[in-house]
Amino acid sequence: MQKFEVKGACQMGEIRQSFTKVVEAPNEKVAKEHVYADIGSKHNLKRRYISIDGVTVLGD
Repeated sequence: MQKFEVKGACQMGEIRQSFTKVVEAPNEKVAKEHVYADIGSKHNLKRRYISIDGVTVLGD
């Protein structure tokens, strides 16, 4: 499993809050899914309010 750094922003009411999360996943697509699920469940947000700007692989 690799570590990925996922950067993006989510809409919290009228405020656009940026975030950076580090997740462990087998590939980039699964890393994005983990971020959508984590932020969505913690902040009760739908996926349309979460935008992912970039995903980078972190070194071993």
